[in-house]
Amino acid sequence: MNYNKINNGLGWLCAAIATIVYILTAERTTSWWDTGEFIASAYKMQIVHQPGAPLFLMIQNMFSNLAMGDVTRIAFWMNIGSAVCSGLTILFLFWSITALAKKAYASYNDQEVSAGAIVRIMGAGAVGALAYTFSDTFWFSAVESEVYAMSSLCTAIVFWAILKWEARADEPGGDRWLILIAYVMGLSIGVHLLNLLVIPAIALVIYFRRTNTVSTKGILKALGIGVVVLGFVLWGVIQFSIKFAAYFDLFFVNTLGLGFGTGTAFFAILVVGALVFGIRYSIAKAKPILNIALVSLGFILFGYSSFAMIVIRAKADPSLNNSDPDNAFTFLSYLNREQYGDEPLIKGKYFDARPNDVFEDGKVYRKDGDRYVVARTKMRYSYDRETIFPRIYSDRGPHVQVYRDFLGLGPDEQPTMADNLKFFFGYQIGHMYSRYFMWNFAGRQNDIQGHTSFTEGNWISGIKAIDNIRLGGQYDLPTSELENAGRNTYFFLPLIIGLIGAFWHFKSKQRDAGVVGLLFFFTGLAIVLYLNQTPLQPRERDYAYAGSFYAFCIWIGLGVIGIAEFLSKKLEPKMAGYIACGVSLLGAPVLLASQNWDDHDRSQKYLARDMAKNYLESCAPNAILFSYGDNDTYPLWYVQEVEGFRTDVRVVNLSLLSSDWYMKQMMKPVNDAAALPIKIDPEKVKDGLRDVIYYQDHQIPEHIDIQNLLAIMLSDNKQNMVPLQSGEYVNLLPTKKMQLKVNRDAVLANKVVPEQWQANILDTMKWEYSMDYVSRAELSILSILENNNWERPIYFTTTTPADNYIGLDKFLVSEGFALRLMPVAASESEEMGGAVADADRVYDNIMNKYTWGNIAHSSYLDPDSYRYISMYAGSIFGETAQDLLMKGEQQKAKDIVNNAYENLPNRVYGMGEVLSYVSLLDAMYKVGESAKANEIVKRNLQYVRENLRYYMAVAETKPNLEYRNMRFGLASIQRYQNLLKDTKEKALLDEANKLFDSYKYLYGE
Repeated sequence: MNYNKINNGLGWLCAAIATIVYILTAERTTSWWDTGEFIASAYKMQIVHQPGAPLFLMIQNMFSNLAMGDVTRIAFWMNIGSAVCSGLTILFLFWSITALAKKAYASYNDQEVSAGAIVRIMGAGAVGALAYTFSDTFWFSAVESEVYAMSSLCTAIVFWAILKWEARADEPGGDRWLILIAYVMGLSIGVHLLNLLVIPAIALVIYFRRTNTVSTKGILKALGIGVVVLGFVLWGVIQFSIKFAAYFDLFFVNTLGLGFGTGTAFFAILVVGALVFGIRYSIAKAKPILNIALVSLGFILFGYSSFAMIVIRAKADPSLNNSDPDNAFTFLSYLNREQYGDEPLIKGKYFDARPNDVFEDGKVYRKDGDRYVVARTKMRYSYDRETIFPRIYSDRGPHVQVYRDFLGLGPDEQPTMADNLKFFFGYQIGHMYSRYFMWNFAGRQNDIQGHTSFTEGNWISGIKAIDNIRLGGQYDLPTSELENAGRNTYFFLPLIIGLIGAFWHFKSKQRDAGVVGLLFFFTGLAIVLYLNQTPLQPRERDYAYAGSFYAFCIWIGLGVIGIAEFLSKKLEPKMAGYIACGVSLLGAPVLLASQNWDDHDRSQKYLARDMAKNYLESCAPNAILFSYGDNDTYPLWYVQEVEGFRTDVRVVNLSLLSSDWYMKQMMKPVNDAAALPIKIDPEKVKDGLRDVIYYQDHQIPEHIDIQNLLAIMLSDNKQNMVPLQSGEYVNLLPTKKMQLKVNRDAVLANKVVPEQWQANILDTMKWEYSMDYVSRAELSILSILENNNWERPIYFTTTTPADNYIGLDKFLVSEGFALRLMPVAASESEEMGGAVADADRVYDNIMNKYTWGNIAHSSYLDPDSYRYISMYAGSIFGETAQDLLMKGEQQKAKDIVNNAYENLPNRVYGMGEVLSYVSLLDAMYKVGESAKANEIVKRNLQYVRENLRYYMAVAETKPNLEYRNMRFGLASIQRYQNLLKDTKEKALLDEANKLFDSYKYLYGE
């Protein structure tokens, strides 16, 4: 048997299987979170959020060309790019497993192995590679245009390459593999930094291969060197090289009077010159270690040079130009992720600590004219209660209460180091790593994002007795749980096979097992230590640990050999190998594929794209649309930048608008949208000036025109400022009482208000500002209000948090998926009635323009998609139908409810969804669609009944855990009781009454 041919052929077969699976299940357009930004940026070579992924963008741009000019297919082909990268990852994983497995039967050279050994080796490679193919986390990233698929490929290549070096280290030119590793690592920086975590494992492989006598001291020394090299690349190469370049540029520009970039160019020449000199010196003096180190450094820098694309494209000022990193200092800030802040690692405060001193912690520079100036000084605080290894440090938003709830602390009880460690082991390791690990190899309860709940996103095995002890309620699961595609049960089989493989590996090849173990640790628990995550993460973070699951799948593959060796004690060795392969294939890849296919098949999902189009279709021509979150904004960027859809609407992300670079970008036209009417001198709001303006109550009784407030906040006159203890003067907001005089003629001329509301146009809009500070975002909104004169329609996406309306809530009226600013107090006027400004226009949008992402017919809806169903049922369909009924347009209301029936899913995804249906169901009964309404009521009441019973069963072992959900369900029943009282559906009313009576004691009744 030709080992190499079988190894190559079977490896490519596994890669082909994986790639085909990923192509079949890939999303056909953009998906949620970062993919919309990545696709838009890759298509037009633009700048994504910090710290960038230039190589990823350039490669994905190549895949976009396969769309052959069809802009609606560009996203799909970029998703195929991830599928191909993921398939290649499986290829290198297969070869890595077979390389490790072969070492149990042969030495480093290519000596022949027996036919029986080949069966075991190839079986190990296929089982491990295909197990990773169908694993939950990797499959999720493989079918969307995100960086993690390409990053996994870099990791796989590097680990495979070090095994190739190990096998050929004694051959002439064998160290070429180390150069390849360095180059791939340099390239991987332009994708994601996760690949660098392989370095300590590489150091251990080199030590084991080069040393004659292995010792504990030697192992620790090798690990220490590996960690130092990791730190050198992570901070020295990636950050400090740019920092040195920036300060060289500072000297050349400010001291020598040369142009921007000259110092950076000089530093680059200096580095290249030093490398050339060092390499020539190492050759001349015959210093091989120095030579390989310097050549490797050179190739890392060569790969890292992909980041030149960031600066080059930033200077071109594309539509999406995050952070505008067009000079050395903004580029440094971009790479350092300064937009997101730092998490304490070694020493930090407790969440209830108070600052007791402040220190200067560096300067931030900006370009100003022909030189750099200090924009602001970074400040660092010391606190009255600090600790080493801080884990419970965040005092942002609801984090403090979550810490207290998780740790069982009272309102005034101070946390201790024991609490710190409890959170580390219980939440950061237990919830944010071990839970994900078990998802992949034991089973997953459902796809609901979990925070600390035992009924949301936990791991399960499918063995009811075990799961019931952990979670409760497993003997009487509701239909919604049983039918949840995210419920995947593996019965511990992949985990057991992997543990068998790890046990066999440590027993037979301890050194290799130590290398894989180190890879497992650094790509798993080490990331937990580094990220130091706070509670209430906005999304599940399992993708960060894909490398750790990759390492465990190596052991799943080697489990074939462990099982075969056990069976060979009683069976003929070749037969034992075949049986081990068959059992392991069924227990890992086949089981994983059968359980995971339904919730990883995204081929019928379109909601992210369609939601973005619905937002835009809700806007009148040439509108300004304010958005806030990632899932609002990134799909909007995608449909405008890639598909060219409604480019007349100017999308403004409020969370970015507080930065000076984004505010300046909004003052320029883009695509078919004009610049925002922000009449603020950019010099007054550049970085370091008016970053935040705080509210200080001056007891002003009347409302103040916003133009006067803007003048005060933007004034450089010290009479309009207040002094600080430092002697510095700062601007302030003297009152929250704001007003805007309304030009009625302009309102009428621009058709801002529907005809039936024109009598209610206000002379002056008065409101109470909603925040205690003013950032550039709020300054921009106020300036737009002052200067727009109602020429351009102003909207907020319906998902924008209310605080960001700056108190304008009562002037925002629904026009479908967007709230339009109108100079009428609709919410305070009974005579205007209704929640929709122009029900006829929204009716037309619903019937002819809005699309629903195939949510009614898609084989699977993910949580980021089905969370919008409540909005659809209530705000879009329900409110519009009710408004049409109030206008007496019975047929149109009937059209709406029938459209809802056809386009909403025929199952329930959450308790909040049950409540959202009330207005729609009421309209259904009123237009004579009682049969359809009854169907939905029965379905929803069944959901509430089954889930209340489930929560009660959980409460038997986990008291009070789901009390909030229970009360929410009971509130839903009450609304249905009120709804059904006005209908002839006595049987359904009796059912609702009976259900309420069964649980009303939860209200204390």
